[in-house]
Amino acid sequence: MADAAPPLEPGAPKARRRFFWPGGLSGRLLLLTVFVVTFANLVILPPNLAADEEGWLLDRLRAAELATMVQETAPGGVVTERVSERLLSSAEVVSVALQVNNERRLILQAPRLKTTPYLVDLRRPNPMSWMAPFQTLVGGGDRMVRVMARPRFRSGEFVEIVAPDGPLRKELIAQLGRLLGIAVFSSIMAGAVVYLSLNYFLVRPMQRITRSMERFRADPADPDAHIEPSGRRDEIGRAERELDRMQSDLRTALSSRARLAALGEAVAKINHDLRNMLTSAQVASERMAQSGDPKVAQALPRLERALDRAIKLASNVLAFGKSDEPPPEKRPVALRAALEEAAEDAGLAEDGVRLESDVDRAALIEADPEQLHRILVNLLRNAREAVDGAAGGKGVGKIKASLRADGATSVIRLADSGPGIPKKAREHLFEPFAGSTRQGGAGLGLAIARELAEGHGGSLQLAKSGPAGAIFELRLPGAGGAAATPPAPIRGPDSV
Repeated sequence: MADAAPPLEPGAPKARRRFFWPGGLSGRLLLLTVFVVTFANLVILPPNLAADEEGWLLDRLRAAELATMVQETAPGGVVTERVSERLLSSAEVVSVALQVNNERRLILQAPRLKTTPYLVDLRRPNPMSWMAPFQTLVGGGDRMVRVMARPRFRSGEFVEIVAPDGPLRKELIAQLGRLLGIAVFSSIMAGAVVYLSLNYFLVRPMQRITRSMERFRADPADPDAHIEPSGRRDEIGRAERELDRMQSDLRTALSSRARLAALGEAVAKINHDLRNMLTSAQVASERMAQSGDPKVAQALPRLERALDRAIKLASNVLAFGKSDEPPPEKRPVALRAALEEAAEDAGLAEDGVRLESDVDRAALIEADPEQLHRILVNLLRNAREAVDGAAGGKGVGKIKASLRADGATSVIRLADSGPGIPKKAREHLFEPFAGSTRQGGAGLGLAIARELAEGHGGSLQLAKSGPAGAIFELRLPGAGGAAATPPAPIRGPDSV
């Protein structure tokens, strides 16, 4: 049965059809099957008619050849006109001739013909012999045909007959009707078998896959939209299995998206309250600055920087959820001072994991100070936690920082003395919620760091990992340079 064409969606352009062509795959398959089988029968029709015509002519020629043998038994080798007419009538020919030793002898002769017969030579194969039946069918009926062939019952070079083609035309018409009947019957039977087989093994499974895709598109949560693989091992089975995996992956992604949306809403609410708390803490720190206590004055700059960065980060949380990170505001940054400040915020200390910097104090790079600080803090904190995790608590190790120029690019290299990154974690190292190597980690640090690096037009990659530690390379456009006087240390967002 032919399936109906699916309705067009609103606004979709309608296809213009120049001729009838069903929209459904079943209807197209049916028409294609009928066309192919009918075409195959039509192709074999001319050779069959040609073979029938050749057989009819050979039958008349052999009968005429046998009739000529009566002449040899006749008294004096001559037959009467009456006997000749009977022999020619029984063979359904009007004359018979035989050529022996390049001498053509007319054995049985009829009265002189009014029209010249057309020639059919059966002594050698003719590539165009398949057209002869159509010449007889179209122009035959009242003409004479001259047939030449090698003799079978007599010696000689060839035997020749002349016969009317009217009986031949009637025989070809009858044979054509039989062949067309056989062609119609075989087309119906073969077409039905091929159509039903392909419809069962191909079209119906494709319709099942299509219905599942349509229902899944309409409602991914609909359990009936799930396709159950049939277990076939051909391309249809592969398509079913891949569709099943795709539906499962999409359901998981949609579920994660819904959870992230709920998480984002919760974070937005928490962020609002957190900003108020940080503002209150900032007011308190300003009051503490007026106390005059030397210890408070010594610790206060670090507290102010932390509060400033926390306030700016909280302000950007909603913007981060709605769009990308804000574009970097680049300016020359003293890399060594930025590394030391990031190491302090990342929890590095002399009695634990410490920072060893080979960067000159006058070395400058082009970067957004706040975004560079976030990148370095994430990298240094991850390295410290890797060393601490390998030691089962507070570990002792080092993180070596270096800077080199690679053409017009500054390459910042951070090498730690940790245990390295497991091979399984490297596959999703920079993916959010998937790349964490620490128990309870969210896997956001490296993802955020890479996003910030790419926002600068640079990159962040894992250069090497092994038992001796991991090495990360941060590439930022602009070769590192040195300033006559080092810039002031980064003081937080108020300095941008």
